Amino acid sequence: MQSLDNHFWKSRIFIPTKLKLYNTCILPIFVYGSECWAITKVDARRIDALDQWCLKTLLGIKWHQFVRNKEVRRITKQPNLTAIIQSWHLSIFGHIAHTDDNADAKMILTALLSQLEETTRASSCYMAEHLPARSESTTSH
Repeated sequence: MQSLDNHFWKSRIFIPTKLKLYNTCILPIFVYGSECWAITKVDARRIDALDQWCLKTLLGIKWHQFVRNKEVRRITKQPNLTAIIQSWHLSIFGHIAHTDDNADAKMILTALLSQLEETTRASSCYMAEHLPARSESTTSH
């Protein structure tokens, strides 16, 4: 199977055709279940690195050739994979926000948001009570 993949990506198929195949066959595999992911900055860098590697392979760019990531994005006109995942998150949030107030998903979302608000408020109160106040003499050096 791997040799078949190598022959496909290294074949003389036009780049727009390869990009259409990439968008219809590979991207859905990458983003499957992404609406449930909590992505950190490290995860985002790894996801975008994988996406960048795939696009460079698709274009036939070798690892030792110096081609900037922006140039690859300009040639392929592809957004970052993390941007795609973020738009999916926002669209799902929008769908849930517009549902009936009695829907299970909306009740869970509002409960999570109120819990997040309370946690943020509690941590800022804790910091205000327990951390020493910064005086003017310590802030101006």
